[in-house]
Amino acid sequence: MTADPFRLGWFGNLAAPEWKSPYSGIDATTNYFNGRFYVDMVRNLERAGFDFLMIEDSLMVSDIYRGTAEIELKHARYAPKMDPVVAASMLAAATEHIGIIATASTTFYHPYQLARQFATLNNLTGGRVGWNIVTSSEDLAAQNYGLDKLPEHDLRYEMAEEFVDVAMKLWGSWEDGAILADPESGYYADYKKVHPIHHEGRFYKSRGPLNVPPGPGGRPVFCQAGGSPRGRDFAAKHADIILTIPHGVEGAKEYRADIRARAAKFGRNPDDIKVFSVVYPIVGETEQEAKEKNAAWYARKEHNFEVQMAHFAATMEIDFSQFDPDQPIPDDVSTNGHQSQLEVWRKQLGGRTIREGFSGMRVQTTEMVGTPDSIAAQMDEFMQEVGGDGFLIYGQPISRQSIAEMTDGVAPALQRRGLLRTDYAHSTLRENLRSFS
Repeated sequence: MTADPFRLGWFGNLAAPEWKSPYSGIDATTNYFNGRFYVDMVRNLERAGFDFLMIEDSLMVSDIYRGTAEIELKHARYAPKMDPVVAASMLAAATEHIGIIATASTTFYHPYQLARQFATLNNLTGGRVGWNIVTSSEDLAAQNYGLDKLPEHDLRYEMAEEFVDVAMKLWGSWEDGAILADPESGYYADYKKVHPIHHEGRFYKSRGPLNVPPGPGGRPVFCQAGGSPRGRDFAAKHADIILTIPHGVEGAKEYRADIRARAAKFGRNPDDIKVFSVVYPIVGETEQEAKEKNAAWYARKEHNFEVQMAHFAATMEIDFSQFDPDQPIPDDVSTNGHQSQLEVWRKQLGGRTIREGFSGMRVQTTEMVGTPDSIAAQMDEFMQEVGGDGFLIYGQPISRQSIAEMTDGVAPALQRRGLLRTDYAHSTLRENLRSFS
């Protein structure tokens, strides 16, 4: 018995690729900044049958840990990082079928600006673009946009609700058939089918209409990663794709069931929402090689501790250098950032000390260790249990080798099992997400 066919996406963040390997060449410098590394990457993903590349983002250079940006920039965790909305156009132009999902924050954009940019991308890509909706989680980012701090967590979601409402009105301000290009009548566009929206709400005001039609499907695909109760509601109400960091198979089953129940509560068809579990494959030509690669990662305790401290400081804005590293996380630590991630980390640490826990912890994912065939088998088994829709592949830092391990190793192994598409039957990301035929 095998699972039903599922989908693959890749988590990318337009950060510098691996630069410590003897095979990295100029990828972390020249080929990173001119975009060629990521162009090659997305072409390989398309060749392998991936549904999309999701480009994460951050908007600051963090100096929370120890009050300096040293560790952040030493490991290139969140900077440098290029703008995903701008880069999406280049990546889409280099491909024909794969979806490109760009992250943009409802806290720092205005709805009109975002609606116009994504309508432009949706037209340019023929319906292959998606918007990863985030509310942002860092006061440092807010300070780059003239604010002292972010709005409170749930208030950011209230703002995001209205933001999406305004964007949807703007994308809907052009009726189907508004473009005539009719030499006989002399009209390019029918003014009776282009409407102002006159939105005036609690947070946003916009006259409209948008000055460009919305493109195929009427809007981009929506992607979201809600983890908190408020975030889950938002994702279930709006998203086409939901990303989750599962706490094992049971955690993945619980999350998907909860999202589907919430979607039904909002009057949506739960099958229209595709839930992608984040996984971290460690691939070797043999099982022993894969185990040794995995063990070697865990042996780099000081390096791992530094990287996780920089990661935690950037996403939670908590400076862990103020705490005794040989004690557990204090009970009174809280965040206005990624609240669900903080609780996941607490559970994963399980009372271990900060040093012990974070020196042996990757970013929250489900690890799968083995050969391409055994990882394909693990994915098959996972999906038989969870009944989910796909996997989001996470692997940082990224390299040509790590890409090839998936595109030329694991993906063909999945295709041999009938679990992954071998071609794209449809022209838009939304259609391909909803169908394998």
